[in-house]
Amino acid sequence: MGLFKLVSDYEPAGDQPRVIDELVNNLEKGVKYQVLLGVTGSGKTFTIANVIAKIDKPVLVISHNKTLAAQLYNEFSTFFPENAVEYFISYYDYYQPEAYIPRTDTYIAKDASINDEIDRLKQKTVMSLMTRRDVIVVASVSCIYGIGEREDYSALAFYINVGDEISRKEILSRFVELLYVRNDVDFDRGTFRVRGDVIDIYPAHMRNMAVRIELFDDEVDRIVLFDPLTNRIIEEKNSIVIFPANLYITSKQKKERAIRSIQEELKERIEYFKERGKLLEAQRIEERVNFDLEMIEQAGTCPGIENYSRHFSNRKPGEPPYTLVDYFGNDFLTIIDESHVTIPQLMGMYRGDYSRKKTLVDYGFRLPSALDNRPLKFEELMERWDQVIFVSATPAEFEINLSKGVVVEQIIRPTGLMEPPVEVRPMDTAVDDLYGEIKKAIEKGGKVLVTTLTKRMAEDLSEYYNDLGLKTKYMHSELNAIERAKIISDLRNDKFDCIIGVNLLREGLDIPEVNLVAILDADKEGFLRSTTSLIQTAGRASRNADSKVIFYANTMTESMKKAIEEIKRRRKIQAKYNREHGIVPKTIVKSKDNKMLEMCNLDYLDKLEVFEEKVDKKDIPKRIKMLKKLMQHAVKKMEFEKAIEYRDEIERLKKLDLEAG
Repeated sequence: MGLFKLVSDYEPAGDQPRVIDELVNNLEKGVKYQVLLGVTGSGKTFTIANVIAKIDKPVLVISHNKTLAAQLYNEFSTFFPENAVEYFISYYDYYQPEAYIPRTDTYIAKDASINDEIDRLKQKTVMSLMTRRDVIVVASVSCIYGIGEREDYSALAFYINVGDEISRKEILSRFVELLYVRNDVDFDRGTFRVRGDVIDIYPAHMRNMAVRIELFDDEVDRIVLFDPLTNRIIEEKNSIVIFPANLYITSKQKKERAIRSIQEELKERIEYFKERGKLLEAQRIEERVNFDLEMIEQAGTCPGIENYSRHFSNRKPGEPPYTLVDYFGNDFLTIIDESHVTIPQLMGMYRGDYSRKKTLVDYGFRLPSALDNRPLKFEELMERWDQVIFVSATPAEFEINLSKGVVVEQIIRPTGLMEPPVEVRPMDTAVDDLYGEIKKAIEKGGKVLVTTLTKRMAEDLSEYYNDLGLKTKYMHSELNAIERAKIISDLRNDKFDCIIGVNLLREGLDIPEVNLVAILDADKEGFLRSTTSLIQTAGRASRNADSKVIFYANTMTESMKKAIEEIKRRRKIQAKYNREHGIVPKTIVKSKDNKMLEMCNLDYLDKLEVFEEKVDKKDIPKRIKMLKKLMQHAVKKMEFEKAIEYRDEIERLKKLDLEAG
């Protein structure tokens, strides 16, 4: 019995059986790099799932954006319900990095808004990697940024068993060391509370579940998992392990050593500035670092503590940081999804980070060691991964060359679906023409994706079509991962019919209901209208049997010509296969359940799901808790009228609860 158990209602078909065998055989032969060139809608994810089921090693799936990562998480969670499928992306809803602009003498402090649910999922990911091997981690490119050391995280974990002799004071002391905070009033993730000989702790990786430890004198008498809202016992345990509340935790000895090391570097840096007559920079760095050191000594942390990570991990200057990749060990499989986009992102992250931090260091805002708080260089990442499969409908030359020509093509779709036909129409009459095409697509029961070149065009077009009675939604870059997943879910569930966006619609959006894709200004050569981009965008319509693609353009560019020729080549291969096997193309049927929204269940429900006149008594406490989260979220977004509505509903439910006794 292998590590992974694949659960599916269908078997590999079309090109899939051959491709699965080729990929697995290459892995067993020790091939380090290979490419899966799979056309959109050919079931690349199902193919990869079958490959995973045949190997016995952890898997890291890297996607270039959070929306696609959420989609992959949904699919792998469905395929492997009995295994640990985890989600690891940047937990910032909003992030403004620290920066300095010398030309205007402007210092910009770091400002960020952390998504608590995604932070929990990151904790859960690390916990799974520490405790089991049947793990599939779906991650964004943020997985190459530094996190705490595996050794520290593991060594500080607190194991406790029924029958252990340990005092109440010692347990509480250990929880504090693990960065949990005592709070007997607001019991939430990352806190613990004490009631006599009963200690409750809400582990950082859990949701809607906490741990209760009951003592009898100085002996652990009972350990249970319980629902912190209803206090209902879920399960009795003989033992439990409590992992740190923060991924960046370190031991007391390492903290003391780090403080001494920071002080030594500070002394050297002050001398460096004074020797060069930079007295302002010398004073600035002395004040800032001494303030940080005082906070670290007193509170164990400080704003921007990650900039001192080299000292805490005792690394030499220039040495790479510890990242999620290090938690996998030496034997694991890496899947690079949409590699033609993901690889360039991975390559460029170090250079951009270095440029910003170098200015902060040069002007005395940070010590030189801050440069080592960075993402991995691409060469360092290549040293860490074991075997890699690059997955793309349009792989770049880099992946093909790195794989030494080991390219496995998957052109045939199991459903018999072919590449959608492409029409070219004039851009001058695009807006009115597209309006008519959207109406036709909706009448057939389909959905529409429209991509524009600019944000303004997308916003204006969405507003214009809504005024004409269409139900459209503009997808923009300011939406966080959960909100994007909600929009895609709403489109599939008929809450609107058309999404309009700039570059958020290209790779990997798996929406079988889409029967029309429209590309405005297709003749504007560039990154957004390259051959690769046009093929990828057109591919969004390849999961529907009655679909088409329209390029709105006034001229025929070389990129358009190549894209249309490649689409025709693939259609020819697919049509021949269908004729030979008597296959009639059928639209893909895919569950509308959204695991991403399930795991973040209460945070982003819409108003219709929140305000209900009749509520069961047993549901009132959970509904109040949900409304409080929604109210806080509305306040953060400065939507005060909505926050007042949530507050009033909370008061109404409280009265209902009192009246019900």
